[in-house]
Amino acid sequence: MKILITGICGFAGSVIARGLLELQPGLQIFGLDNLCRRGSETNVESLRASGIDVRIGDIRNEDDIAALPSADWVIDCAANPSVLAGVDGKTSAKELLDHNLGGTIHLLEYCRRHQAGFILLSTSRVYSIKPLAELPVEVQDNAFVPDLSAFDFSPSTFSTHGVRESFPTDPPISLYGSSKKCSELLALEYGMTFDFPVWINRCGVLAGAGQFGKADQGIFSYWIHSWKAQRPLKYIGFGGKGHQVRDCLHPSDLVSILLKQMEGNWPQKAHGSQIGADSSLCSLVPPVAKNSVPQIINFSGGIENSMSLAQLSRWCTGRIGPHPSFPVSDVSALTSSRPFDIPWMVLDSTLAKETWNWQPTTPLGEVLEEIAQHAEANPDWLDLVT
Repeated sequence: MKILITGICGFAGSVIARGLLELQPGLQIFGLDNLCRRGSETNVESLRASGIDVRIGDIRNEDDIAALPSADWVIDCAANPSVLAGVDGKTSAKELLDHNLGGTIHLLEYCRRHQAGFILLSTSRVYSIKPLAELPVEVQDNAFVPDLSAFDFSPSTFSTHGVRESFPTDPPISLYGSSKKCSELLALEYGMTFDFPVWINRCGVLAGAGQFGKADQGIFSYWIHSWKAQRPLKYIGFGGKGHQVRDCLHPSDLVSILLKQMEGNWPQKAHGSQIGADSSLCSLVPPVAKNSVPQIINFSGGIENSMSLAQLSRWCTGRIGPHPSFPVSDVSALTSSRPFDIPWMVLDSTLAKETWNWQPTTPLGEVLEEIAQHAEANPDWLDLVT
């Protein structure tokens, strides 16, 4: 089987590529990356040394796509992953859409020509910001916890395990979220129109050693590296106490499900999910493949692998030691907030367990320890990637 991985030199792409070869050494993997993310260049030679054909190119360039050999599957890991992209003054809205949506269109055309399957690594940020920003929460152990007694969404959209696949995706979801949602819709349309398989894997926050973390993306890695380097850190918004919560998923936990999806080792029914063969006609549930398996599924660390920034700071204090200048005294940070920010985001992966028998295998503590060890071995990492 021949696999094209876009964004292969990024954190997710490189971990997935190595993981696929580890589980199935006979795979032929080649990848494309424009190395626009600082730090991604560090993965080029090690990937090539493992037998992967790494090509420097851009998914926005049709000539670069046309020069690629045929593949059986495309795993699309290429994106500008920042929720602030297009509004942060570093990239324009058009640049973001050219990268995240225009590039996807070129890849879908590639799949049409070669009859290749397509897997999109999507995001939790396709879910509507307004109801999430207004989510009633209470504080427990220095972390926000949803107050379900005051929350009026149905169990089909939101559960004690988090946000489900049928949660609203209406704007606003940020320009970044919109670019990924549009990519999802186009991928499904292309797959149905031109008869090639498509899977949309919506992921929570990815984290692990070697991630190119920044304050607006890759927060677990950024926080631990910054703590180790004793760089200034501060809580922004939500009262300035760091109670906001995210879940955490190591990308290596995606490898097993990607192999199942590509090998056609699909379950015959979505057991217990109550999704029928005609579910694609219903706007409240994700579209389904011909074998009744949903094509859009959440894959995340879940409640067990979630924590607040305050809890992460407590972990850093115990593992690394105190941070002498934290928290920074910044009155504006108490009331101000970043655009599109939300207090709590944890994806419910129940559907993934019901349909694929999938659940994360790397516990949160192991992910954090892996990052801490990487920070100790690479004290200048933040200078390299930010």
